[in-house]
Amino acid sequence: MTERPDAAVIRAEVTVPLVLADGFSTTARVLTFDGLIDGGEHLAIGLGDVSSSVPLVRLHSECLTGDVFGSQRCDCGPQLQEAIRRITAVGGYVMYLRQEGRGIGLYSKLDAYALQDLGLDTYEANVALGYRADARDYTVAAQMIHALGLSRVALLSNNPDKADQLARLDVVVSQRVPTAVHWCPANARYLATKATRGAHTFDPHDDLRLKA
Repeated sequence: MTERPDAAVIRAEVTVPLVLADGFSTTARVLTFDGLIDGGEHLAIGLGDVSSSVPLVRLHSECLTGDVFGSQRCDCGPQLQEAIRRITAVGGYVMYLRQEGRGIGLYSKLDAYALQDLGLDTYEANVALGYRADARDYTVAAQMIHALGLSRVALLSNNPDKADQLARLDVVVSQRVPTAVHWCPANARYLATKATRGAHTFDPHDDLRLKA
């Protein structure tokens, strides 16, 4: 049984030209909203031809260290850049969600990093700090999708929890489209943990357990 969340409305829309670090350029429509359930300043970033009946949508949780500073402890920055390029090509949205550190906040995420340096994995570190292993809630993403008038989406993600939560919030996910695996030595254990603990699905040719 699905449950549609409280309605949100589009607050404003602005055009922002984007240039990624590799020189890829595109033009984004950045939308803000009123009525989001958590009061956060979440964004919908429209890319390419957004008139598709089934747009490609990425739910991307904010990661200051990865998205802005290029940290290699995670794959967030490369995933965001991949999403911008792929969604521009086919049309759709990046939902940029202010859920740093799987929902625990920036300072707590850095505290979790310190625990990871002592041997805990990313999920264990969040729990040791008194949080859920993954505290993210995608209700605001569903609200934005409904406010945009979308009836169904193709979801760009390896994380089945995103699709499951959207389905419970009355969003039809017609397809889950896998993202690439952005592996490097610094994030090998992080990626392997997402596969083994977080049930993330990866291309079978990418053997994360061996790489870790």
